[in-house]
Amino acid sequence: MEYIEVSIRDEYIRLGQAMKLAGLLSMGSDIKYEIMDGNVKVNGEVEERRGRKLHKGDVFSYAGQEYKIV
Repeated sequence: MEYIEVSIRDEYIRLGQAMKLAGLLSMGSDIKYEIMDGNVKVNGEVEERRGRKLHKGDVFSYAGQEYKIV
């Protein structure tokens, strides 16, 4: 599977911020509901907290595509 890379400068990024940075959804409220509805996975497991901290090497998936934090 090909990953789309999401580059961060800090130690971590929160899931909702990473999705916005990747250009998935423009509205924070849309991201919030997609996460709460169980449509996002982090490292292969459904994640329902948009504040989940992602570190370099973590992978989140949404709508059949995987994104890797680098």
